[in-house]
Amino acid sequence: MSAEPGAEPVRPPLLLLYGREGCHLCEEALAGLVALHAEGLVFELVEIDIESDDRLHHELLELIPVIEIEGVRVSTLVPDLDAVRSRIATFES
Repeated sequence: MSAEPGAEPVRPPLLLLYGREGCHLCEEALAGLVALHAEGLVFELVEIDIESDDRLHHELLELIPVIEIEGVRVSTLVPDLDAVRSRIATFES
């Protein structure tokens, strides 16, 4: 797929994974997301440790892992990889 002259390159959707070290559900979420990426699902993955920010820790501790795609929360507590697939599909042309 080539971009039109002067057009900005299309970037993959940004997926944020909020979690913390030692959280087995967070590790499960990360493994699932890595597997989706290996299957060919295209997204940019950024992990965010909620321990690094007091506000995030307070807001998300009871919800992690939290998966957010382009500002939309698609999964909390139990990783919902079907919801991730569905949301990513809305960005594909």
